[in-house]
Amino acid sequence: MTVGGKRLRAVALAAAVLFGAAAPVPAAAHPRESGPLQCQGTESISYHPGLTLRPRHIHVTVDGRFASCVGGDGAVKSGGYHEEFTLFTGCNNLLEGFRTRRKYTWDTGDSSTADITGSSTAVAGQVVTPVTGTVTHGRFHGRNLLQLIPVPQPGALQCLSGGVTGATGPTVLAISAA
Repeated sequence: MTVGGKRLRAVALAAAVLFGAAAPVPAAAHPRESGPLQCQGTESISYHPGLTLRPRHIHVTVDGRFASCVGGDGAVKSGGYHEEFTLFTGCNNLLEGFRTRRKYTWDTGDSSTADITGSSTAVAGQVVTPVTGTVTHGRFHGRNLLQLIPVPQPGALQCLSGGVTGATGPTVLAISAA
């Protein structure tokens, strides 16, 4: 995927700050989890009722699945997350920023809860959302994370007709080293 120069620089700067200049967590806090964790997967978003040009209350369901994770202590191989919430939105204002708490559940049976922030930008037919945050509870506690989520941008015809009912795209997650 090609991203605009300004957006790419902003994401690169965020990653450098997040992983290069972050204050280290004492090794004793995570004795078995010294390396960074990297995961690849997909995120699916559904909207009910479908998004149209006219803003209205929309129930949003987000399902993220990481089919492949490497690093950390080697124990986490996959994971995911699920969220449901209601927004007053339409096709024209999907790019607003947000702040929330996300719970990642791992195949090891434990989880990581993170306070995250993000905002989206329309780039080359995609809605690109970089998410940054800090794990506040559970596995990887105290570590920083960066998640990138590009999904197809809603088309004008979809927004004018019955509405956009969903989108799916790839996602990558990186959790910093201890």
